Amino acid sequence: MKPFSVYVHIPFCNIKCNYCDFYVVIKHEKKGALLYSLLREIDYFAEIYHDKGYLQTIYFGGGTPSLVEPNFLYQIIQKLTKIFKYPEDIEVTIESNPNTIDEQKLKEFLSIGINRLSIGVQSFNDEDLKYITRDHDSKTALKSIETAAKAGFENINIDLMFSIPGQTLDDWKENLRIAVQQPIKHISAYSLTLEPGTSLYYQSKKGIIYLPSIEQDADMYEFTMDFLPEHGFIQYEVSNFCKQGYESIHNLNYWYRINYLGFGPSSHSLWDNRRWHNYRNISRYIEKVNEQKHAIKDEEFLNPTEIYNERIYLGLRSRGINLKQLEEEFNINLLKHEERFFKELIENGFVIVENDMLRLTKKGYLLVDEICEQLML
Repeated sequence: MKPFSVYVHIPFCNIKCNYCDFYVVIKHEKKGALLYSLLREIDYFAEIYHDKGYLQTIYFGGGTPSLVEPNFLYQIIQKLTKIFKYPEDIEVTIESNPNTIDEQKLKEFLSIGINRLSIGVQSFNDEDLKYITRDHDSKTALKSIETAAKAGFENINIDLMFSIPGQTLDDWKENLRIAVQQPIKHISAYSLTLEPGTSLYYQSKKGIIYLPSIEQDADMYEFTMDFLPEHGFIQYEVSNFCKQGYESIHNLNYWYRINYLGFGPSSHSLWDNRRWHNYRNISRYIEKVNEQKHAIKDEEFLNPTEIYNERIYLGLRSRGINLKQLEEEFNINLLKHEERFFKELIENGFVIVENDMLRLTKKGYLLVDEICEQLML
């Protein structure tokens, strides 16, 4: 049986951050109705997929799933593990914000089977945190990491953001210096992007704010790729770094195009060549699940060209492209198909080819989008 992953979207938040493009709701009165709908939706898809694979990872994202009670999440975990086969070392992750967790709650999360914690720190600089309207300060962020370790979490990730308006390279260096001193195993370090529909996006369009330049952004990213490996954090994906053996299996499954089922409002799913997503509204989601046991808004069936392009894009952003598998699946010898282009990339140190694997170097990661664009059909 092949592995698959489950993503559960818990949309509740205390505030809507000015850069956030995810579906969140500030009012929490629909918790009970959401849980009922999630359990019904899981039942619906279990009828279709219960014998099609084994459950390798569960990921509670949002929103801020750590806002809900542990019993809320326990019922979902119990439902999933009762229906689907799963290994003893199943990875179960929950996203959290620093001001939504305490030692007692974290111990309860551990007791119900959650074994990986992701904390949305974003920055250890109070000015940065104010700028992106986070509702915690640096002291709270540091305390949350300490508390998580004390509660018994061994596998802790923190999210950090660079290229925040007003942030300097020295500011970012200090963030990373603080990060590597913490009892964590994983760091997600990503550049702030302005998504249409967000407050920061409109402020940028009006000239109210300015992001660091492309050159400054590249300097921050290059420093990250040099600094974190020097402190024991291996880069295994364009934005993710971890201690040996602590890669996020859930994230890697996305990059490898492993099947996944998404539950909850706005969630996305992929099974073989079929992709679908749910309604991006909690009331509409609940209504649709009550009516038809699922809340699919749109679906599509990917053609071979679209699947090929995803293999290229996802492979280059993570551990690389298996050239032999690519040729077997699509009858394309990538190196010969783009011989002149790859000759230039290899000579200039942007890619390496070893044991039928094509990988980007640190220099290559800086140009990942441009390289992907050239290689897609």
